[in-house]
Amino acid sequence: MNPNLNIINAHLPGYQDKQNIVIKEGKIQAILPTQDQQSSDQPILDVQGDWISLAGIDLQINGALGLAFPEITHADETKLNQICQFLWQQGVSYFLPTLVTTSIENIHRSLKVFSQFSPPKNAAKPLGVHLEGPCLNQEKRGAHPWEYLLPLTLENMKQVLGDYAEVVKVITLAPELDPTGEVISYLTSLGITVSLGHSQATLKQAKLAFAQGATMVTHAFNAMPSLHHRDPGLLGAALVNSQVYCGLIADGIHVCPTMIDIVLRANSKNIFLVSDALSPLGLPDGIYPWDNRQIEVKQGTARLLDGTLSGTTLSLFSGVENLVRWGVCELGEAIELATETPRKALGLSGFSAGQSADLLRWSWDEEEQQLTWERID
Repeated sequence: MNPNLNIINAHLPGYQDKQNIVIKEGKIQAILPTQDQQSSDQPILDVQGDWISLAGIDLQINGALGLAFPEITHADETKLNQICQFLWQQGVSYFLPTLVTTSIENIHRSLKVFSQFSPPKNAAKPLGVHLEGPCLNQEKRGAHPWEYLLPLTLENMKQVLGDYAEVVKVITLAPELDPTGEVISYLTSLGITVSLGHSQATLKQAKLAFAQGATMVTHAFNAMPSLHHRDPGLLGAALVNSQVYCGLIADGIHVCPTMIDIVLRANSKNIFLVSDALSPLGLPDGIYPWDNRQIEVKQGTARLLDGTLSGTTLSLFSGVENLVRWGVCELGEAIELATETPRKALGLSGFSAGQSADLLRWSWDEEEQQLTWERID
């Protein structure tokens, strides 16, 4: 992209009317209402009402191109570079490689790789690692292997982190497993975002965990009790808490579109999309290895051979397109769920002056019911 550019007549997530974006030296210098356009000798790009956003950010992705992040070694650096380039081509500029429950030895090996990794140019960048486990509720473990689950104690958490606490950005845990209430406070003191998931937490237990510093929920609805009118549980506690952000898989399989509609009507500002993609992301349907088991991928949905739902192989932006096609979201809101809200969930700045102009241009074909996007370069 020209480092000095004026983008005019753009719709932006969070803005009511069209805006102009002034870019200088590769950064957003100003966002101005279209009617306040200032004269400039910079090149002008008229996007004619298309949507402009920051690039995508995926906070839960387990692998791609045949490589599962919990199994990564230094020998896989070439493949990891390819994954980062692939995600960039998918419109994602930042991601949290996610390690599902495995042995502490495997966790440390993977964390060491990511602690020393630098992506190539024009490639997505890991912001840190998301540990999804191993301190999860046995009854809600889903596809996580039971033999590696650990009790949620301070000692166990210190063992899991080892010497790599600085590379861990998010940890998913089941708060009801810690009767002392020490673990969440300890993790947040290290700057780690605590996400609740794979949990049987009651309303009371969830509220306590949020008071202790947990600020996220992992794949809302999945691996937790359903919303109930007399027992709202973990998800109910999250949806009414303005400080808590909930990840959501919008593939139409993990969560019914009608329920997604209900949740977004309840609290659209604190919901963000994740792909929850597994290692076959970018590969065709088929049967693939997954730790010492196998998963079968059909039409982007991944299941263990016993039928247990284990993830997707759909891109982050497939969820954006689904939300618009289902009539659940207007385009701007759907875009926001994959670009703005995940940034807020991590405490990062959204679309604003001073940000690097890492921008996407979006449009929706109503007749074809198809979403298209391109990087502005």
